[in-house]
Amino acid sequence: MKLNIGYFADGPWSHEAFKKLIDDSEITILFICVRFDTKDLTLKHYSEKYNIDYLKYENINSDEFISIVKRYNCDLFVSMSFNQIFRSAIINIPKYKTINCHAGKLPFYRGRNVLNWALINDEKEFGITVHYVDEGIDTGDIILQRTYQISDKDNYKTLLERAYVECANILYDAIVMFKKGFVKAKKQNEIHPVGFYCSQRKIGDEILNWNQTSRDVFNFVRAICSPGPMARAYINGQEIKINKVELIRNAPSYKCVVGAILNKYHDGFLVKTQDSFVKVTEFEYDGTIKVGDRFDVK
Repeated sequence: MKLNIGYFADGPWSHEAFKKLIDDSEITILFICVRFDTKDLTLKHYSEKYNIDYLKYENINSDEFISIVKRYNCDLFVSMSFNQIFRSAIINIPKYKTINCHAGKLPFYRGRNVLNWALINDEKEFGITVHYVDEGIDTGDIILQRTYQISDKDNYKTLLERAYVECANILYDAIVMFKKGFVKAKKQNEIHPVGFYCSQRKIGDEILNWNQTSRDVFNFVRAICSPGPMARAYINGQEIKINKVELIRNAPSYKCVVGAILNKYHDGFLVKTQDSFVKVTEFEYDGTIKVGDRFDVK
């Protein structure tokens, strides 16, 4: 069965999925609707290359926009990294409604910046979910969900790279289910009655608190490493950006001044944490750090 879709999308998350969809002769993308403030020229290029209508509207729930997209007579609307909330009037236009791909293991990790939060929470896996869109935030029935392991070698960059690829794979597989006419969705409260939400990370959230365990410091730093904002701390009145810390095997737990520089090496330095210490190995700092210096600790 052929399937006509409208693609609400933006950024790298949407590019790999587009490539898989455009290669399927039984799937036709009738339009691409991008974020109103998009800086993504790739989707614009794709629209020109494949002769696909390119839409950009400040309010997709407006009567004007709804009247426009109704004319396409789509079977399915697909959302990938789109940033507007869909209301019922637009959700229900296509025959098969509207679906979204979310890089979180719903009903947990609803909301924003979920890969960062998964690392901060020391999760051993992260999930990707394709679900129906309803008027809540990531609360619609689950169509397809997969999980992927997280090891101590992972960080925000490695998870992001995997998620770009795996989001495309699972979204395409979910759309194929519609094409084959077999979709069986599961209500999120069948998995957990509540689940939880993650708030968007903002400026100031990157400040590192040394007064926590070494494991928590390690997780925080790797959760927002480049291409994220990187963890920030202050020493000798200057800001330092920290991109990587290493856990020290068999480091003893003991009391000492939290945030103190304990030792220096050619490839980094040791910092006292709440329970033991970690080694800072990748950082940006204009000054000189000496043994005995102390990070500012709230």
